[in-house]
Amino acid sequence: MIEVEGLTKYYGRLAAIRGVNFRVESGEIVGFLGPNGAGKTSTMRILTCFSPASAGVARILGMDTREDSMKIRQKVGYVPENVPLYEWMRVRNYLEFVARAKRVSASDRSAEINRVAESVGLDQVMDKLIRSLSKGYRQRVGLAQALLGNPPILILDEPTIGLDPKQIREIRQLIKSFSHNRTVILSTHILPEVSQVCDRVIIINKGSIVAEDSPSNLMKSHGKFSRARVVVRAPDAEATELFSGLPGVHSAHSVAPAENDEVAVTVESSPDIDVRPALARAVMEKGWDLLELRSLQVSLEDVFIDLITEETEDQGAPEDQERKEETA
Repeated sequence: MIEVEGLTKYYGRLAAIRGVNFRVESGEIVGFLGPNGAGKTSTMRILTCFSPASAGVARILGMDTREDSMKIRQKVGYVPENVPLYEWMRVRNYLEFVARAKRVSASDRSAEINRVAESVGLDQVMDKLIRSLSKGYRQRVGLAQALLGNPPILILDEPTIGLDPKQIREIRQLIKSFSHNRTVILSTHILPEVSQVCDRVIIINKGSIVAEDSPSNLMKSHGKFSRARVVVRAPDAEATELFSGLPGVHSAHSVAPAENDEVAVTVESSPDIDVRPALARAVMEKGWDLLELRSLQVSLEDVFIDLITEETEDQGAPEDQERKEETA
């Protein structure tokens, strides 16, 4: 279990996070989302005892990150955005090195390495040099090192960055399997991934929490518009003009090129109005052929964009500066 109360982090006079509060229950997979420089990485570094907070309290399994740093590190598996792999080592040697660092007992070490390797699908590459592995397998090695010692909490920062769709799917399924016996905080920019994997979502912007709920509830409560798709056999311009003028409609625009005199139009209306009956009546009165009429669900991406009005790309943001220093 993770508890965060009033968490604040300053870099000089600049506050990366301010008064952050949230709680993650045992067995939950929680998506931690926000634009660049929002405070995600600063928060995760505090939770992993990599960096101290300037104010506030973070507790992991009831232990304070300031007072019980070494004990907490034994309970948390961390996958940073850029996993620090030693590329000249073979996979097995690297995992043995990490197991020693995590103080896995010598009698259990071999069995633990084999267990973790099997769980993330590294069986076939254990004797290969890390530098020879694909990006997908390197990410698996990163996950494997986090899982060594069987920590009850995993904190994953962009674990699927740079992977192809097949690799993303495999890692996503792997993360989802962790929920049976682990608590997971997942930071990612791939929002469909969050919808499919996470029980709950926390959105942070400019150092403060702006939303927290399940993906489905966020999509229901934070969508600015209801959307519907209507396909008719009619002139494009005439159809969009007609639909735009209906009561409660904010906008209507065609989304597909005309084919066989057909036009597909997306209609946005007030969230408390079901515009489909009005669309159907308008089409019937015109004598047009109605080929399709259905509601379109608001996506998590729509919610995210609504809440985060603009993604800050401040090159002077503290997290960006830290990353520059780390890679320099």
